[in-house]
Amino acid sequence: MSSFGCQIINNFARRIQTKIKDLLQQMEEGLKTADPHDCSAYTGWTGIALLYLQLYRVTCDQSYLLRSLDYVKRTLRNLNGRRVTFLCGDAGPLAVGAVVYHKLKSDCESQECITKLLQLQRTVVCRDSDLPDELLYGRAGYLYALLYVNTEIGPGAVCESAIKEVVSAIIESGKALSREERKVERCPLLYQWHRKQYVGAAHGMAGIYYMLMQPAAKVDQETLTEMVKPSIDYMRHKRFRSGNYPSSLSNETDRLVHWCHGAPGVIHVLVQAYKVFKEEKYLKDAVECSDVIWQRGLLRKGYGICHGTAGNGYAFLSLYHITQDKKYLYRACKFAEWCLDYGAHGCRIPDRPYSLFEGMAGTVHFLSDILAPEASRFPAFELSSSQRDTKVQKDY
Repeated sequence: MSSFGCQIINNFARRIQTKIKDLLQQMEEGLKTADPHDCSAYTGWTGIALLYLQLYRVTCDQSYLLRSLDYVKRTLRNLNGRRVTFLCGDAGPLAVGAVVYHKLKSDCESQECITKLLQLQRTVVCRDSDLPDELLYGRAGYLYALLYVNTEIGPGAVCESAIKEVVSAIIESGKALSREERKVERCPLLYQWHRKQYVGAAHGMAGIYYMLMQPAAKVDQETLTEMVKPSIDYMRHKRFRSGNYPSSLSNETDRLVHWCHGAPGVIHVLVQAYKVFKEEKYLKDAVECSDVIWQRGLLRKGYGICHGTAGNGYAFLSLYHITQDKKYLYRACKFAEWCLDYGAHGCRIPDRPYSLFEGMAGTVHFLSDILAPEASRFPAFELSSSQRDTKVQKDY
């Protein structure tokens, strides 16, 4: 690369570092009036702990890890027992707590968090439970917590039998609804939330299939090939001509381009399907998703990661990981550039403006990942990969 090219990259990195510092100051000030009882990763204190854990990961600055610990302690004092998932329930604070304590070499505290995390499992695998299977409030969200702990701490932290039991509950639930809806041949694993068969990453099939295909979930190849793969193909055939996806199987409106509903969430399951099944059709569909996001993904709804520009930017990073095509890194950087003008586009102010999934913390997370794109990952959704373990110099 020419010295001029390096200069552009360095100048852009400095702009990002300056903006991260500015947004962190705004966020910390704003959090003084945030809901003291919201301990979730989605809109509460666990999300802030995750952000500081991310900043520690990309900079190796211990002060960020200690800041994460401050927020972890706050969340662990306020577990409510009402929900069980990583994003919206007690599994999130416990899993993040286990990881933070592990990194601080506080093994007793880490193990205590894991023990409490596993105590939630009885509710998750209960066949009579009305628990859904989706990511935000359901079994896939609890499964993510177990996989996150094993990925960050080590494969023995959560026993394989515990993971297998949750996976089995998710699969049996999907098979049951498929039989009920008479779609066994077309879609062996079918899921719904509030009686609606959602497609996207947050509440729908894409998020569930994505978790089942994670190597750490250890789903057997026969199940992946005979149950998960045809279900993904069924979902693929529901896409719009534009390359975008409906929010639910019954919705025919091509409107939403968010991580939670639409192509920015579905792209992740397509990339994972390409990794698992090695079939070009999945990569082709993922590329079509990325084109939709490039055309329609700068959102007036905000800069966040659930239904904002930062979350859409992660789609390009996911495709960059698998293709190493710098076009997708460029597109991610352009979405980051939009985020550098935070607040200047007349976007809607979210209900929790400083949170990880709706607000400023999520934007900071995305910007920090742009500084180390090989190691980037969508928080509370993508799992880390040993192949993508790079570091950047701290300057913020």
